[in-house]
Amino acid sequence: MRAFFTRSFVTPARIRFVLALLAMALAVGTACAGFLWSLDAVTRLRFAAPWLLYGLPLCGLAVAWLYRRFGARAEGGNNLILDEIHEPGGGVPLAMAPLVLIGTVATHLFGGSAGREGTAVQLGGSLAHGLVDRLGLTGKARRLLLMGGVAAGFGAVFGTPLAGAVFAIEVLALGGLDLAALVPCLVAALVGDFGCRLWGAHHTLYPHISLPQTDPAGFAVLLAKAALLGLASGVVARLFAEANHGVADLYKRFVAIPLARPVIGGVLVIGLTFAFGTQDYLGLGVLSAHPGAPTLPGFFVAGPDQWSWLIKLVFTVATLSAGFKGGEVTPLFFIGAGLGSALSLVLGLPVPLAAAVGMVALFGAAANTPVACAVMGLELFGVDAAPALIVACVAGYLASGHGGIYLSQRIARPKWPRRSGGASLRAVRHVWL
Repeated sequence: MRAFFTRSFVTPARIRFVLALLAMALAVGTACAGFLWSLDAVTRLRFAAPWLLYGLPLCGLAVAWLYRRFGARAEGGNNLILDEIHEPGGGVPLAMAPLVLIGTVATHLFGGSAGREGTAVQLGGSLAHGLVDRLGLTGKARRLLLMGGVAAGFGAVFGTPLAGAVFAIEVLALGGLDLAALVPCLVAALVGDFGCRLWGAHHTLYPHISLPQTDPAGFAVLLAKAALLGLASGVVARLFAEANHGVADLYKRFVAIPLARPVIGGVLVIGLTFAFGTQDYLGLGVLSAHPGAPTLPGFFVAGPDQWSWLIKLVFTVATLSAGFKGGEVTPLFFIGAGLGSALSLVLGLPVPLAAAVGMVALFGAAANTPVACAVMGLELFGVDAAPALIVACVAGYLASGHGGIYLSQRIARPKWPRRSGGASLRAVRHVWL
């Protein structure tokens, strides 16, 4: 028996790793189910009690204090997880999981404009690192389990396990896909998604998108229009990322007391709500308190919407740059779908198709994960629109330059010749290309 284990592909170490991967992914899926239920509950509570918005500054102060008191390193968020996958350092604190869960739910309860992907990825990374420490994993096994945590969290929270697996191997470096990690990441994403659905958690439903019937010349024109929308999405994605990082830098420069930053940010969000005369741009942007409000699903069934994407961008930057917890992705979905809706008339595209293209292209450009976002588009909208989705994701990725929402990403293959590989986005983001 011992000879079998030493000579076979099936070794005790591999068995232990697979069991750890499965257990971790199932735990992440369970945590994401509870997280999704909590988000739905607090969102509906805020709709019923809109005065909760006035507690946003105090909420920000309380969450900032919790981080400072119980897990200052956890403040690094997604970038900390990427850093730990690249080069093991101080580790990912287990406290990150409860802190980001509490912080995100509180942000949504009191009306911050944020997402959920960052929370899911941090839940996955934190739980995975806890297993890494407990099992004493090092080297390749450590790296794969952390990447599996990212895949499980992403796949579970959006119900897109294939995109979750690709996201985990693509997000580490621009122009690089760690294909050696694909199988464990795919297993983790599938199990995480299964675990989340097992508890009855629901995900946002999107319509099936098809391309208009046309001849070859018309098809080429259609792809050109998708590319133009992708380019516009890439520019807006870069503007979002730079605005978010830039305002956060201003806070650090001019507000010396870290606990005061979310207080100021909360007051700013309240001020924006009064300035625009609506609470429609708070929260995820998936549900609405009343019919007719702009929502992410609504962009696929309503007529063109001209400015909701820009207003949501402003609210989201005001929220996240001040240190509130959540993620960027669902707001980016909203911004991208809204941008597609706004440009549908100009480009002569059906509104649902333009919204779908804008949604995946803008997120792919902001996260520098065009392959994952194209795969996500196929999972969410079906394969019929694949050519337009793929072209737009590539165009958006190129247009966004060497910047993005994850500053710890490395440059494996530069988008443009003037850049060399190896540097992080943190080092090069001040130059567009």
